[in-house]
Amino acid sequence: MAPYRERLGPWYDRPRPIDIRHVGGNPLDRRPDEPGPTHGRVWLRADGTLPDEPLLHACVVAYASDLTLLDTTLAPHGLSIWSAPGMMLASLDHAMWFHRPFRADEWLLYDQDSPVASGARGFARGSIFTGDGRLVVSVVQEGLVRPVA
Repeated sequence: MAPYRERLGPWYDRPRPIDIRHVGGNPLDRRPDEPGPTHGRVWLRADGTLPDEPLLHACVVAYASDLTLLDTTLAPHGLSIWSAPGMMLASLDHAMWFHRPFRADEWLLYDQDSPVASGARGFARGSIFTGDGRLVVSVVQEGLVRPVA
């Protein structure tokens, strides 16, 4: 994110417990008002080694699952939290299914898409895979998605 330091302001220097890497380009590179894809992927992991406590790993992934999912509802409309100051995003419903054990301190691929966004609501779904391709978590979220005047 170093090339965007000035643009991100104080957010840039905040400590972040989750390391996130966008696949296929950083959304900050998209021009404002340029429609983007309804699909996105990020690699994510906890920043540091976690103890061998499965519940802790599930909690970390639950937290991480909310960081980028609603972004997929904005992109097709040429919006992002970076290009539209005052964009309001709020989770209305967020559900997760944990299919098998995983480690949140190892890289996980979060495959996300948004089949619909209208009437100030966005719906998105995600699948979280281990590095060797096993589906470990499924996620769905509906959120309030609207610019604030």
